[in-house]
Amino acid sequence: MTTIHVFDPALCCSTGICGVQVDQALVTFAADVDWAKKNGAQIERMNLAQQPLAFAENATVRSFLERSGPEALPLILVEGEVALAGRYPTRTELARWAGIAKSFSPKIDVVCCTDAGCC
Repeated sequence: MTTIHVFDPALCCSTGICGVQVDQALVTFAADVDWAKKNGAQIERMNLAQQPLAFAENATVRSFLERSGPEALPLILVEGEVALAGRYPTRTELARWAGIAKSFSPKIDVVCCTDAGCC
C-alpha cells in the first residue's frame, strides 16, 4: 500500500481544526483524509509546530524548507517523492495516490411513461 506523508505548516493542533476561525480548506482536507483512511489509505500528517524533528530528519522536506520556506507548506510526499506543495490535495488526488478505486453510484433508469401516459 502506498504511504502518503503530509507535512503541515505550524498548526495549533494536529489537524488545524481548532480555535474560533477555522480554515475551511483544513476542514475539507481532514474529512478527505478520514475518508481515505477508511478506504485503506496510509496517510501520516506531521505538524511543523508539534513535530519539527520529522521535518528536520527528512532530507526531502529539509531541502524543500531551505529553498521555499515554511510559508510554502503543506508539502505532500507519496512514497517519499514530492507530489504536491503549497495546497492540500483533493479527495480525487488522495484516492489516485493511494490506489483507491473510485466508487460511483449506479445509474438508475426510471421509466416514467407507460401506455397510460407520462408521470
